[in-house]
Amino acid sequence: MIMENLKKPKTENQWILKFFEFIDGLIRLLKNKYFYIGLVTVICGKQLNFFSQTYLHHYLQEGKTLPVLSDLILDNLPYWDIDYLYDIFMIVAFLVFIIYIIHKNEYKKVPYILLVSGLFQLVRGIFIVLTPFGHPSLFDGTETPFNAFSKYELGVYPSGHTGMAYLYFLLTQNKYYSIVLLFCVLIIITALFLARGHYSIDVLSGLFFAYAIKAFCDRYLQKYFYRESVK
Repeated sequence: MIMENLKKPKTENQWILKFFEFIDGLIRLLKNKYFYIGLVTVICGKQLNFFSQTYLHHYLQEGKTLPVLSDLILDNLPYWDIDYLYDIFMIVAFLVFIIYIIHKNEYKKVPYILLVSGLFQLVRGIFIVLTPFGHPSLFDGTETPFNAFSKYELGVYPSGHTGMAYLYFLLTQNKYYSIVLLFCVLIIITALFLARGHYSIDVLSGLFFAYAIKAFCDRYLQKYFYRESVK
């Protein structure tokens, strides 16, 4: 009984300390100009994706068509209507990544994380109209409430689900969180293949695009964002 009473205040103090760490990290973010640069990059990336998908929607409304391609991997896999899985595990990956930031007190990295994520969205927004493929055959549209997080499910190259989930994995520097995020990436890829959400080239390019963008940012931009965070 005595030991339980001694442990209780310690646990409460840890939660209180964590709360004040969160508030302090939030205040530092709001004072960091690079946080707003990263935030604007994400917003612009999301808007560009929306405009690109809207353009493709109007393109189809005009009676034009997008080519449906053959795919070596998809042509040899069964079709399973499990499109809900890649949306659900995309949300799981995002929540795990947020928990990682809070748990490991990585608030100083948030501006850089926003920048890398936003640049991926910008690049994807360009490429989905540069290479406007139609969805693989048998794809019947996402039936979940999330609807692939898009108003129009158009634009397949590269895969946004795969690229963003893989970015979370690349940006995580903790063994246990990395394992969970890698598991989410694998489930997303599997579900995309079986539900015909993307071609294999979309999925693979999502991985390569994410890695290349992070590598570019690590080499040329990271030093500015982290230097500002230290101040």
